[in-house]
Amino acid sequence: MSGITLAVNLAISIAIILFLVLKFKINPVISMILASLYMGISCSLGFMDTITSINSGFGSLMTGIGFPIGFGIMMGQILEDSGAAESLAKSILKAFPGKKAPWALGLTAFLLSIPVFFDVTFVILIPLGIAVAKETKRPLAYFAGAIAIGGVSSQTFVPPTPNPLAAATILDFDLSYIIIAGTIVGLAAAVFSMFVWFRMLDRPGFWDPNKDETGLLDMDAAVVHRVDLPSPWAAVIPICLPVLAILIGSFWPVVTGSDAPVVIQFISQKTIAILLGLLAAYIILLKRMGWSGLNESVSKSLKQAGVVLLITGAGGAFGAVIQATNIGEVLIAGLTEGQSSTMLILCLTFGIGVLFRVAQGSGTVASITAMTIMASVAPSAGCHPVYIALAALAGGNFIGHVNDSGFWVVTNLSGASVTGGLKTYTWNTITLAGMAFILSLVGATVLPMV
Repeated sequence: MSGITLAVNLAISIAIILFLVLKFKINPVISMILASLYMGISCSLGFMDTITSINSGFGSLMTGIGFPIGFGIMMGQILEDSGAAESLAKSILKAFPGKKAPWALGLTAFLLSIPVFFDVTFVILIPLGIAVAKETKRPLAYFAGAIAIGGVSSQTFVPPTPNPLAAATILDFDLSYIIIAGTIVGLAAAVFSMFVWFRMLDRPGFWDPNKDETGLLDMDAAVVHRVDLPSPWAAVIPICLPVLAILIGSFWPVVTGSDAPVVIQFISQKTIAILLGLLAAYIILLKRMGWSGLNESVSKSLKQAGVVLLITGAGGAFGAVIQATNIGEVLIAGLTEGQSSTMLILCLTFGIGVLFRVAQGSGTVASITAMTIMASVAPSAGCHPVYIALAALAGGNFIGHVNDSGFWVVTNLSGASVTGGLKTYTWNTITLAGMAFILSLVGATVLPMV
């Protein structure tokens, strides 16, 4: 089948998703499966092969990331409900008072959004931001923007959040690469984005309280202080333990020159590593929450996990059908006349992510679709596949606006108007993801790792 026909069918399948989601408000999972059926059948995969691709795409992705995502969500819920996440936030804020407070909140959001969903991170931290804004007599926008930047960054680039976990599975590379590269790129992009955000706010006229704030936020009523919080280490240990286990397993052969012992290989496998973090949270917080409290948190988390896993899996199914048509190879061959170009592959990956992100709002759908489309050309990209993952993740979180639930969380909880939300959230996703993409281009050029 010609490249033009494949591209037209892909465009129609994307339009099906957007039409069903935006016009009829049909769940993205159902919309993506229907689009997958159209894509496979219209591209001559056949009825049964299309179903096989859908099932295998969902199954293979869940095999790689199903338990890790589930365990990560459970751990985050326990840290939230126990107050451990808030304790960590307050400890960091205490260490960086005054003018350093916005930076401290941004860093705290980066750390908390590794195990905890972005919207939960924002809910936890915005009361602290309001309190510090009152104390320092600075606009809340400084603190709300910093929290948004830090939270979005780690949620996008650092495992065990779903998208970077899926990246390692879809593009077939060791998880330690995205842990290291995602942390470096995510943190660097967050620092850059916060710097730009603070400089923009310092400019007279950029932030107009009359236009950018609703005036409905009661600062006094919004500040709620929880007492008797656990030690911040109750959050640090469960967060760091899985990362440490995975890194030990990855670097053992490099340092020793021999294969890691079976025990090390076992605990560094991502499912076991994140399970260790979850068990650590159980053990550390058992006395505080009791078995009933812990089990209640886990039960609550399963509601979130089900939605995340289904959407992630449906994205994998859609991507598998697209990949079965070899459209990625056809597009690259057509654009480069048979000669692979690292920059072009990364730019195309980023562009696909942006297209899906802007159109339908879900960073998960956008990132996973971009990665699966480009997975077939990753081996010939001239760089390590982690850079393709970073480009897809950056594109999938570029220009978050009114069709993104995160936009409304930030806008409403910070007392911003829609205009203020476009500045606080949308502008910062542009600078954050844009810088992350630039860093992925630089990394692929300077340190291709092939």
